[in-house]
Amino acid sequence: MGLDIGGYEHRPDWPKMGPSLLSATCLILAIRTAKWTVRSADSTASNVDLENEIEHAAFLAGRVFARLVSRHPGIFPGAKQPWYKANDEDHPK
Repeated sequence: MGLDIGGYEHRPDWPKMGPSLLSATCLILAIRTAKWTVRSADSTASNVDLENEIEHAAFLAGRVFARLVSRHPGIFPGAKQPWYKANDEDHPK
């Protein structure tokens, strides 16, 4: 095919971190909304407020994960991904 495996890179395995990201988002949301008063399910204002809080919690959790993965990738599950180099078949003669 014209490509040989030149080596492997160790990269974070994001699919395995999905449940952790979900849990972190839910914890942030629970902490931020713990002291809210009980609201009616029919109230549009409460739905808008809740949607805003969910967006903000997901943003915060994603930002924390991105910072930790960039600075401390060894604490997360990883996967080896190959990188390829051209061999003799890939070069025209």
